[in-house]
Amino acid sequence: MQKLEKPDHGGGVDAAARRYGGVPQDWLDLSTGINPHPYPIAEIPAAAWAALPDETAQNALLSAARSFWQVPDDAAIIAANGASALIAMIPLLAPPAGVLIPQPTYNEHGRAFAAAGWQTTTGPAQAQVHVHPNNPTGQLWDGRSRAPLTVIDESFCDVTPSASMVTRAQHPGTIVLKSFGKFWGLAGLRLGFAIGDPDLIARLATLMGPWPVSGAALHIGAAALRDPAWAATTRARLASDAARLDAMIPAPLVGGTDLFRLYDVGDAAKWQDHLAQHHIWSRIFPYSTRWLRLGLPPATGWDRLLTAVQKVPA
Repeated sequence: MQKLEKPDHGGGVDAAARRYGGVPQDWLDLSTGINPHPYPIAEIPAAAWAALPDETAQNALLSAARSFWQVPDDAAIIAANGASALIAMIPLLAPPAGVLIPQPTYNEHGRAFAAAGWQTTTGPAQAQVHVHPNNPTGQLWDGRSRAPLTVIDESFCDVTPSASMVTRAQHPGTIVLKSFGKFWGLAGLRLGFAIGDPDLIARLATLMGPWPVSGAALHIGAAALRDPAWAATTRARLASDAARLDAMIPAPLVGGTDLFRLYDVGDAAKWQDHLAQHHIWSRIFPYSTRWLRLGLPPATGWDRLLTAVQKVPA
C-alpha cells in the first residue's frame, strides 16, 4: 500500500484559535468554500430523530434529487453521509490499477485511490477523476477523455448548473458526485449523492450499508431540493458576493467559483498569517507558495475582512 499523504483540507479553526488566540466561535472561517448563509431548517419531525431512517423518507429524498438535478431515467442515484464517504468507497469498485487525477485538485480522491492500492498515472488509466468545477482553480473539465471507471465530482457545480455533466451519468462506468453541504451551506448535515451506472451505484449502496443517511438529513435534504426558488436566489447572491470579494482583494484572481475565489497574493503564508492575526482563517496549499483561497464571508463579516485586508503589509 502506498504511503498516504497527510490530509489537506479547509476548516480547522479550532487549531487556528489555539495558535493565534480567541475561541473558534469568534473566528471568521473563509477556508472552506461553504455557503455562509445556509438553507433555513424548518421544524424536524420527532420521528426523524427517534426512528431508524425508513424507505419512504429515503425515496422522497432521492425523488427530489432526481428532479432538482434532472437525473436521466437510465441512471441510478443513492444518498450517503457526505460526498467524502462516497469518495472513500469508489476505488473499491474495480481492481487496483492506474488512475488519472489531473492536478492540482481536491486531494481526497488521490488519498482514497492510494488507500485502495491504485497507482496514480499521467497516461492511459483504468480510472479517471475529474473535479468539475475544479477545486481550487474552478476550471471546468472539457469531457473529452474517459476511462472504464470515470468519476465526475460536481461538489461545487450547483452554482453553475448549466455546466453539469449529469447527463453522462447514464454511461457505463460513470459516477457523478454531488455535495449537499457546500451550496446549501449545511456541511455538518453530512449529505452527498452518487449518480451513475446502475451496476456501480448498486455496489456502492452495498458498501455504504443499510442506513447511510440520518433521518434528519433525509428530511432536510428533501425539503431543500424541492425549493428551486431558494436555489435561484442563492445563486444570484453568491455571484454578487463573489464579485464584491474580487473588488476587495488587491491581488490577481486566478480561479475559483462563486463559492470560493483563488488569488495570487505573492506570499500566501504571509497573507494567511496576517489574516489569522485578525481571527480570519483562509486556505493555502502545499503545492503553491502564491495561492490564497477565500470563501465568502457572511453579511456580518465583510467590514471585518475589509479592515484586515487594508492592513496587509506590503
